[in-house]
Amino acid sequence: MGKEARSKKAGQTANPYPQTKVAREDWLRLALKTLMTDGVESVKVLDLARRLGVSRSSFYWYFASRQDLLDQLLKHWTETNTKAIVDHAAQPAASIMEGIINIATCWLNRRLFDPRLDFAIREWARRSSTVHKIVRQADDQRVAAIQQLFLRHDYAPRDAFTRARVLYFMQIGYYALDIKEDLEQRIAPTAEYLRAFTGRDPEPGMVNRFIGELRQRAR
Repeated sequence: MGKEARSKKAGQTANPYPQTKVAREDWLRLALKTLMTDGVESVKVLDLARRLGVSRSSFYWYFASRQDLLDQLLKHWTETNTKAIVDHAAQPAASIMEGIINIATCWLNRRLFDPRLDFAIREWARRSSTVHKIVRQADDQRVAAIQQLFLRHDYAPRDAFTRARVLYFMQIGYYALDIKEDLEQRIAPTAEYLRAFTGRDPEPGMVNRFIGELRQRAR
């Protein structure tokens, strides 16, 4: 078996530019990490190149400019954090309670929704009117997806919109305040959260079942 075949069998992605030491994903991964830890001002081509141990010119095999890289970071945020909320809000749910648990699942799993990335993008938006507009559009999209969940469970449009905003802004505020709780602390008041978000009492046994599901899904 040839080297190329062995590589594909191992699930490795071939570098389309073998003359470079690092792949496009390496640049993106380091740029995302830098954005989250140091802010957008630190996402600089020369600094990234030094940390990757390659020349600055190799950057241009993959990106047209620094702005191109920044655009890709925004695209990644949209295709991960925003998509996770929208997709989970749209999942089939037998009740509004189950629907909210579906959304909570992505908020509790950083492989689906990374609050550090969300916070970094929002900090970036404070310095860029263009990014601020993109963030506002994403917030509207997320709220609209949650509103549709409430509408599917027979809430009036105004009530559905208000409850969607309460649920969404509460969670974003939770991250903005950097509240430190482990999983058990976060899910302990599940019954009270469900009652507050929906205006309905959870059915007997539902809370314990959902807490078990949250523990399982958040792993």
